Amino acid sequence: MDVTPLSDSSAWQRLGGADTAAEIAQQPALWEQLAADLAQARERVQAFLGDRLDDPRQRVLFTGAGSSGFIADMVADRINAQWPADVRAVHTTSLLTHPALYLQRDRPTLLVSFGRSGSSPESVAAVDLLRAQVDDARFLDITCNADGELARRGQGREDTCTLLMPAASCDRAFAMTSSLSCMLLAALCVFDAAPWQQRLERLDQVAALAREGLAQWSQAAGALAQRPFQRVIYLASGPLEALAREAALKVLELTAGQVLALANTPLGFRHGPKSTLDGATLVVMMRSNHALARRYEQDLLDELRRDGVAGQVLAIGPHSDIGGGDDYSLRVPPLADSTLADSWLAPVWLTFAQVFALQRSAALDLTPDNPFPDGTVNRVVKGVTIHQG
Repeated sequence: MDVTPLSDSSAWQRLGGADTAAEIAQQPALWEQLAADLAQARERVQAFLGDRLDDPRQRVLFTGAGSSGFIADMVADRINAQWPADVRAVHTTSLLTHPALYLQRDRPTLLVSFGRSGSSPESVAAVDLLRAQVDDARFLDITCNADGELARRGQGREDTCTLLMPAASCDRAFAMTSSLSCMLLAALCVFDAAPWQQRLERLDQVAALAREGLAQWSQAAGALAQRPFQRVIYLASGPLEALAREAALKVLELTAGQVLALANTPLGFRHGPKSTLDGATLVVMMRSNHALARRYEQDLLDELRRDGVAGQVLAIGPHSDIGGGDDYSLRVPPLADSTLADSWLAPVWLTFAQVFALQRSAALDLTPDNPFPDGTVNRVVKGVTIHQG
């Protein structure tokens, strides 16, 4: 079966995936627009944050649900390592059920919410929860929807700063693609300790990498998706572990659960999950830009290839030391001497997983823009009852 290019909008319209394809392809351009938007918002954001990140008593909670929660996971540890403040990721789905584990009335807390729609019941309830249980609570809402509940409720409040992503990032399709990557990069720009100009330059660099990656990988990812893999396992470490979870979720969502997708770390995979391998399993290692992590990754890649149990083992990453003819390394000048951290590179590697999930959905004769036409799973979560503690 021929691979449908992302740029063939008429073909994707027939396949029911025009929005998803366009929203994957538009990401490099949106990230460049985001850099310009953040340059304009810089003074407003800096004034809102003040010197709170320098205060060890300050707690910063990055939060969201599902894909938005994975954004929190991808950025929190990197930010925590750079500032005296206590920075952590807590999904709204945990914050609402066990608030006493994360909130203290007398400890100042900044809640950083990620929300494509900004209207999910958990996102709204998390804000209400902090206002009720923390005396000094502040809110930074990073959202793609100017008309969503987070943006609407934060208007005119001194305790709230709303950071809107480029309008086109509010994905029309079911799966979060450009919304996720824009919010992730916005958080890194806002909270990173590097000088602002350097942060904005990183955004442009990441956009160039993703543009090159999409050009190099789209055909190969599409061809891979034509193969009848029944399981896909994404492996990554550190901040990229959440990237692996997001990549697996994209497969589950866009194939309506017909393809089982799992995520783990290279070291954790041997502790039981390796038993899931069989000839119908695709294993994808998402490689780190850090030398120590790459050594552990390489050990497992070599082991899996020696075992010969998985249907295919490949790697996505910035380095060409991965071996094997089916690996996808990004060999372009902007990364030649790069010291970009894994959190910054995560959106680049994610484009491969997004394209694969889109193409696998189409290969299964599903409609990627809405893999659940019966409404059993929705673009904005429904059916959540918020209980009071």
